[in-house]
Amino acid sequence: MLFLALVMAGVSLAGQHPSAQAAFFSQVEDLPIMPGLEEVVDEGMVFDKPEGRIVEVVAIGAVSRQAIMAFYGATLPELGWKQESSTDYARSGEVLRFRVDNRGDEFTIRFTIAPH
Repeated sequence: MLFLALVMAGVSLAGQHPSAQAAFFSQVEDLPIMPGLEEVVDEGMVFDKPEGRIVEVVAIGAVSRQAIMAFYGATLPELGWKQESSTDYARSGEVLRFRVDNRGDEFTIRFTIAPH
């Protein structure tokens, strides 16, 4: 009986807020995709080498440059990235850089992670 109650509680909680689950880039398990952006999987790449990984991931969406900068400016330090400039962060021997470009009504954000 207790088992059934726990299962039902889990099902109930799982269905409450599906949008509350954070999305992450497919090639970088701890780099969140800002709400309103969508990953462009075909533009991403990963190279693993003894000196470290080189990763590039891309997302696009109808959000403002200001919102993108604010979201990642607040989120990346929470994930252990130390801000070196407005678009450069460092963590554990790696550097993360991002660039925001305008594509008509949408903005594209391109992240690159490489050895520091």
